[in-house]
Amino acid sequence: MKERIRRQTWRAGLIAGLLPFALGSAAQDATPIAGAITRLPPAPGSALPAALPEPVAATSTAPAPAFDASRFEAMAEALVANGRIPGLAMAIVKGGRIVSLRGYGVTDARDPQPVDAHTVFRLASLSKSFAATMAGMLVNDGMLRWDSRLVDYVPSFRMSRPEAAAQVTVADLLSHRTGLPRNAFDRDLEGNAQYHDLTLRIADAPMACAPGECYAYQNVAFSLIGDIVFATTGRFYSEEVARRIFKPLGMHDASYGLEGLEASARWARPHVRGRGGWVPLMPKPNYYRVAPAAGVNASISDLAQWLLAQGGHRPDVLPAPLLATLHAPLVSTPSEIRGSSWRRARLQHANYALGWREYDYAGHAVVFHGGAVQGYRGMMALLPEQDLGVAILWNSESALPSGLLPTILDSVLGLQGGRWLDEDTLDGSEDLLYAERAAPPGGNASRAKASPP
Repeated sequence: MKERIRRQTWRAGLIAGLLPFALGSAAQDATPIAGAITRLPPAPGSALPAALPEPVAATSTAPAPAFDASRFEAMAEALVANGRIPGLAMAIVKGGRIVSLRGYGVTDARDPQPVDAHTVFRLASLSKSFAATMAGMLVNDGMLRWDSRLVDYVPSFRMSRPEAAAQVTVADLLSHRTGLPRNAFDRDLEGNAQYHDLTLRIADAPMACAPGECYAYQNVAFSLIGDIVFATTGRFYSEEVARRIFKPLGMHDASYGLEGLEASARWARPHVRGRGGWVPLMPKPNYYRVAPAAGVNASISDLAQWLLAQGGHRPDVLPAPLLATLHAPLVSTPSEIRGSSWRRARLQHANYALGWREYDYAGHAVVFHGGAVQGYRGMMALLPEQDLGVAILWNSESALPSGLLPTILDSVLGLQGGRWLDEDTLDGSEDLLYAERAAPPGGNASRAKASPP
């Protein structure tokens, strides 16, 4: 009993920070795994943690060089050279303006057309940031609360533990704290099961914990936020996102679903590896059935606008208190630290917020999300202290471009020692990739020479 009271007291402290603009007092279930989050609880009325822990010294730093987008554009060019990957698009925004917005490579390896800034890609799980933002706009309007209960909008929702269904909140859905096992029913979704049928099967699914008490990534359960949006507004989820987000932000290429993708003026085909190289496919419809989790199609031009808005430069659409709440860490995700080499080297802490991940990147806060579905991959990040945003989309299952984003972050922050792009793959373009890093004492000075324009 004492432990329960302690948890409830800790939960109440987090609630005060999460709901700076919800109507009335709130009792949102925002409890992290006990002892897992090393950040201090928020101060009353604050949407962000009161302080960060002292970062663990893992890398040396140097003064950040002047920002040069052409270096990173050259890296992107190298990634698509000689068909290493079919196509890629990248946007970089800094200081409230777009500093790089380009496409690279081709939309289709068998019918090559150039990727440009308006070529549309599937966003996969990058879509989750739109779902959380849509819900947050309804909270901001007073039509919804972060602690609103799912069963009030979807009365048929059931879980295997008695009373558990009544505990699931809007914030739980959007931070993957439903209590279900990781990726519950994703295999069934990939096997062509229908979304509505899978939501009914949640009633029989085993539970890893009570709602609100642990993290486990979801697609099917996460997408119940779309049912809440429909119940709240009377409009289909995709229509409401288009009306409230795509249109006012000028995301003119953005859409939902397979029909939206195929109706685009130019769209990138997904590719998988074959014996003869990259093989283009027709996109699978499966994950389009969970639109809030994985349903958005967009161009890199659209994502540039999204980064600007999420970075605070469109307060007419997304006010600052809403953004602070969306980006604030809620639950620890330590498995993120055990991922790729740059995560192992750079991440001190990893958390999930609302439709976004939040990282301590060598002592610097980064807001991030990645996504992948057959033949498409993407990642986007915000570095608030530098007012920087980066989005990268590509139309293949290759992991090669994944190192481009941390390479950009390292350059902006002046971090040394990380080599996240494959030098062999890039034909030994080491000077291009690491030119701005100081040569080691007695080492090859060519590593420190200026990069080409």
